[in-house]
Amino acid sequence: MKKTYRVKSDKDFQAIFSKGTSVANRKFVLYHLEKNQSHYRVGLSVSKKLGNAVTRNSIKRKIRHVIMELSPNLINNQDFVIIARKGVEELDYHEVKKNLLHVLKLANLYQEGLNSEKKD
Repeated sequence: MKKTYRVKSDKDFQAIFSKGTSVANRKFVLYHLEKNQSHYRVGLSVSKKLGNAVTRNSIKRKIRHVIMELSPNLINNQDFVIIARKGVEELDYHEVKKNLLHVLKLANLYQEGLNSEKKD
């Protein structure tokens, strides 16, 4: 995932948390905020409570891979932060994808057949 598609700064995270709206399911919390930009940006948060660095990085890799796979159907002018909840560390890739897709649809950030260009 390219740097332009990531939310990295604390200022951006705080803006999304304070001004954005949130939706959740049992495995993920998603905060999103509409921005004036041509593409989406994603921030990830995985707590130390979920495991050691290896486990947390594995969770983040799965989430990034799902986002890249779903990117053609994601709404473009949004910043969003995905927070992993307890229990995500036990899920395989397909379960992560199913749960993440559910929370993206709840937030109206995913539209079937949007068919925009594939993101890197």
